[in-house]
Amino acid sequence: MADYTTLTLTRDEGVARITLNRPEALNALDEAMARELLAAATACDDDRAVRAVVIAGAGRAFSVGGDLKSFAAQGEALPTHLKDVTTYAHAAVSRLARMRAPVLASVHGAAAGFGMSLVGACDLAIAADNAKFTLAYTRIGLTPDGSSSYSLPRTIGMKRALELALTNPTLDAAQARDWGLVNWVVPADELEAEATRIARELAAGPTSAFAGAKALMRSGGSESLESQMERETRAISEIARGADAREGIDAFLAKRAASFGGE
Repeated sequence: MADYTTLTLTRDEGVARITLNRPEALNALDEAMARELLAAATACDDDRAVRAVVIAGAGRAFSVGGDLKSFAAQGEALPTHLKDVTTYAHAAVSRLARMRAPVLASVHGAAAGFGMSLVGACDLAIAADNAKFTLAYTRIGLTPDGSSSYSLPRTIGMKRALELALTNPTLDAAQARDWGLVNWVVPADELEAEATRIARELAAGPTSAFAGAKALMRSGGSESLESQMERETRAISEIARGADAREGIDAFLAKRAASFGGE
């Protein structure tokens, strides 16, 4: 998909930036955005030159979640409509989680509903000090989507995940950092620069090793100790075939900075 109407996709120095771009709706997710998010994630996944991805929101918020006005307009067709929206949105989340490049959420303002789920699905997250996080699904009589029922219990534990789902607290950026929902909190006027800095550092790293590390971390929760260690053995022996492994070892022994090509 070359033309986007609900988001933008740019690439620079190995960093792709997906910006949710419905600022008049606080980047609420409708079917068009769900489709385009999948298209953008696929474009990043297919481009070997992309070695880090940043997901951000235009305007005053990261994303307030589902577009309730568009949902209400569906009337009796809402259940079928939600199947369509979540099918595309969930495919996008899966593509982002499993792509070789690290994915960084850059969050300001509100991250609610699907917006919060999307943050949880990213590998890393940086938040402005004005960011607010709330799950909010049950507040409107719905259940979570966007992988939050998968990622949150694994990230913050079952009790806190249920607290978010059942009582719908709003967490500020510092609380989100304390709970493990985000990695860094910075002043709002420094968010874009810091997100870019981190993404460029990731883009200069050993991308294939990052991909292997992501896959191992995600599989660990469903494997036994022995089966996961076998995965580790296979992963490290396979990654050792690549040029980046040789470069990393040589640079360490020579006490110089490594120059990784991403393979």
